[in-house]
This record gives sequence, structure tokens and C-alpha cells, in this order.
Amino acid sequence: MGQCGITSSKTVLVFLNLIFWAAAGILCYVGAYVFITYDDYDHFFEDVYTLIPAVIIIAVGTLLFIIGLIGCCATIRESRCGLATFVIILLLVFVTEVVVVVLGYIYRAKVEDEVNHSIQKVYNEYNGTNTDAPSRAIDYVQRQLHCCGIHNYSDWKNTRWFKESRNNSVPLSCCRPNVSNCTGSLSRPGDLYPEGCEALVVKKLKEIMMYVIWAALTFAAIQMLGMLCACVVLCRRSRDPAYELLVTGGTYA
Repeated sequence: MGQCGITSSKTVLVFLNLIFWAAAGILCYVGAYVFITYDDYDHFFEDVYTLIPAVIIIAVGTLLFIIGLIGCCATIRESRCGLATFVIILLLVFVTEVVVVVLGYIYRAKVEDEVNHSIQKVYNEYNGTNTDAPSRAIDYVQRQLHCCGIHNYSDWKNTRWFKESRNNSVPLSCCRPNVSNCTGSLSRPGDLYPEGCEALVVKKLKEIMMYVIWAALTFAAIQMLGMLCACVVLCRRSRDPAYELLVTGGTYA
């Protein structure tokens, strides 16, 4: 009965190490996605410390590749030192992922204040040229999120660009894609996106932060199972040095 339990623990542990390799790729992807998305929205969010969870996630993902290798070798070879190292590293990564979750919730709560603080400034810097970074950012956000202005399209009336252009129109990025010959004129509001961008930018950034949080929570749970299985193998190895090896089916003397 005990032999069955130890063999099952080793089998599960090897399987979990394969999952760790897959998890490493997923975590690196999530971290890279946050970086790429932040680059698109960085004018609306000035606090670069928000990227800390993404940096940690990428570091954890890279470390998981190494952990998977150590875990597989230690499990197959029944190395007490290797398994102990594996458990310690897993514990450190688990703590790190808990930190990621905490930081994720902290920065998620700060998103709305950050966007509220910076969005008006970004819209006032708009000049309608592709060479201008704030202008490109606003046009990109309005097209991607299907929004116009801060709260609605009428907010453009308060911008410097609107007052200088004097044509009673908003940028073409406010035009609905299914409307032909849209000029952005405020005399035809039905051609424009009715919703403002502020709430949608906040929603988008919060969703991104939740991806980081859920990724960290999911793989933290998997790592707990990995630590449990490794501890079972270690304890049995310490009490009974003669039991079936996972690969050879022989005994370890």
C-alpha cells in the first residue's frame, strides 16, 4: 500500500514537472502581453511600477523551466539532495507568486486614479499627427476600444486641438467603422462612438492585471501539489531506503 503511494507520488511529480515547463511558457507569455499592452496605454498610466508584477511573472516563468528540469532529474534518480533543492526552490517561487498576487491587487486598485490623473493631459496634447506619440496613443485607443473622448465625444470641444482646428469635428478615430464618408463632424453624432474612453481604458488595464493575478494563483496551486508530492517522496526515502525506482523498477540501496 505504501509502495503504491510512493510510486503514485513520483509519477504525479514527473507529470507536474512537465506542467511546470508548460506553465513557464504561459507565464512568460502573460508577462510579455502585459508589457506589450502597457506600451499601447503607457500615456494613460504614468506609474511604471505597475509593471513590477509582469517582471516578476516573467522571472518566475524562466525559473520554472529550470525547476522542471531539476524536478524531473531528482525524481527519476531519487536524489534526496535534488528533491530537497526542488522543494526549497518551489517554496521560494510560491512565495514570489503570492507577492505577485498582492502587488497585482494593489496596482489594480490604483489603475482608476492613475488614468483619471493623466487622461486629460494626454487629450490636451493631441495634435492629430502620426509623428506625435500622444496623438498616436489616443487614435489607437479610440479605434481599439470603440470610444471617443474622455467621457463622450463632446469632451473634444475642450481640447486645444479642437479649438485650433475650428472645424467642429473630432478625430476620424472616433468614427464608427460601419459608417462611410465619416468626417468626424459633431453635426452628425450618430457617426461617432458614443462611449468615452476613460472607463474603457480603466476596464482594460484592470483586466490585464487580473490575467497576471489568476495566472499566479493557478500556478501557485500547482506548485503546492508539487511540493506535497516531493515531500512524500523525501519522507519515504528517509524512512525506507529500499523501494521501487520509478524508471528501472529495481531497488535503491
